[in-house]
Amino acid sequence: MTRIPLRPLARILDARARGENPDTIERENLRLRHEEMRDQDRERAEGRLLVLGIFFFCAFFLVGGRMALMAASDPVEPRASATGAAIIAQRSDIVDRNGRILATNLATNSLYAQPQIMIDPRGAAAALAQIFPDLTEAKLVKQFTGSRKFIWVKRKISPEQKQAVHDIGEPGLMFGPREMRLYPNGSLAAHVLGGASFGREGVHSAEVIGIAGIEKRFDDYLRDPGNGRAPLQLSLDLSVQAATERVLYGGMKLMNAKGAAAVLMDARTGEIVSLVSLPDFDPNNRPVPLTTGNASDSPLFNRAVQGVYELGSTFKIFAAAQAIDAGLVNTGTIIDTKGPLTWGKHRIRDFRYYGDAMSVEDVIVKSSNIGTARIAMNIGAERQQDFLRTLGFMEPTPVELVEAPGAKPLLPRNWSEISTMTISYGHGLSASPLHLASAYASLLNGGTKVTPTLLRQSAPEPGPRVVSERTSLIARDLLRQVVERGTASFGEVDGYKVAGKTGTADKPKERGGGYYEDKVIATFASVFPADDPRYVLVVTLDEPVETSGEKPRRTAGWTAVPVAAEVIRRTAPLLGLAPAIEPGPRVAVTLTSN
Repeated sequence: MTRIPLRPLARILDARARGENPDTIERENLRLRHEEMRDQDRERAEGRLLVLGIFFFCAFFLVGGRMALMAASDPVEPRASATGAAIIAQRSDIVDRNGRILATNLATNSLYAQPQIMIDPRGAAAALAQIFPDLTEAKLVKQFTGSRKFIWVKRKISPEQKQAVHDIGEPGLMFGPREMRLYPNGSLAAHVLGGASFGREGVHSAEVIGIAGIEKRFDDYLRDPGNGRAPLQLSLDLSVQAATERVLYGGMKLMNAKGAAAVLMDARTGEIVSLVSLPDFDPNNRPVPLTTGNASDSPLFNRAVQGVYELGSTFKIFAAAQAIDAGLVNTGTIIDTKGPLTWGKHRIRDFRYYGDAMSVEDVIVKSSNIGTARIAMNIGAERQQDFLRTLGFMEPTPVELVEAPGAKPLLPRNWSEISTMTISYGHGLSASPLHLASAYASLLNGGTKVTPTLLRQSAPEPGPRVVSERTSLIARDLLRQVVERGTASFGEVDGYKVAGKTGTADKPKERGGGYYEDKVIATFASVFPADDPRYVLVVTLDEPVETSGEKPRRTAGWTAVPVAAEVIRRTAPLLGLAPAIEPGPRVAVTLTSN
């Protein structure tokens, strides 16, 4: 505001010259100044009222909108504020190679109690004991009438159970949302999937964490929100897995075996199409691990991966293939099989007398321990170790299971000449069925090493060469003859040329050393089709006994081989392998004239 003097000198002098009173000029200027000040104050007050009015309008609009939103939403209990990281409840699905669900999530509820607001705690305890048979009324009454202000009643309940609890009408019984892990196929592929449980828990959420198998191995991936809940795709085929498990279970019961394992693997990529261990369990209701006794007695024990066994004569093809690849022998080379073969106090015998000499081919077909041991003596301990190391028998399998690193093969402390001989026919070195399947795939797919995997592979890279293509072809032919005229004659499957080798190893005693006389591990390692190997199948039975004859029979030719043949018969069509139809005999047709 520009201030004007109340008594301007020029106007005062002019007024005196005209005889006017100069004081009137001062009063007029003072009046004008006051009017200007009032106008400014009025404008300032009107502006402040306008701003205040706009503020109140926005506040009432925001409150009204929030009230309308709350009125339109479902009522929920308020969440208590807490410090710390948020609980991640989401978990990605696990699917098979064709996208079929193996593990997924299910929205459910938890049940908890706040005793301080309960009206009838004793009545609620009695009602809950009726709904949940695993809960005891006395324990619930003690909890509800104690000093605790918060009690977990059930971590997860079904919709039917929730409705039953709701019908009790007790305000102190409350529900919290949960996302639980569901395995819709029950026990199918249980040892691969492993299982999941709750980690950190809150009233309104709980994190689901893997506790075994694939669930634990890929726990970080499955819980990572950055993946957009993209499923984890395995190499398993759900249909093949179901067929293999069903046949193996029937074979285990038929052969009176204590347990069984089967590995079906793509011989070219190392993808595991089916992996079965029996007895198994339901990951939806995972049993408690054993705290005493032998771990292999638990259904949680994965015999295909964790079980390390002496796999018997299935190893003989490795000795023959290595000797042929090194140029030490060929299939027609005559081997001295006169027995017993003595080394110090040890004596090596054959299952039956095969003659004093046999070709390398017959050593494998007839499964001569003496002949294989003599071949191994020509190879030597150092070269044998190098070859078995190349096939993966010196380290745990790298398969994507948390249990795999603990299944290291059992090797002799001193790899002496007698160890070289016994290992050549599968005694003195213990490995898992998965080790054996990987080695057979590497040897018979053309001679390139494969790495076993449970993940679907798009374009796997070929591994290093193990043997030459020629040696791989010879090994296939030797194993094919084992099925055609050797110890695995029950392994023939119409339409599919099966090649394989049996192995029967005495089972070692848990205590005191030595072997049982009436307990064996029977194994059949096979590949099909033999002329173009696509899949490797290893079937192992623990303590089988075939009792259809006059005497009990325990060898793999009578136990594991027919079970494996039935697995191939059931799964080959599911794998997309069309049976080869053998041409029938020509029918002679004679033309005659009327």
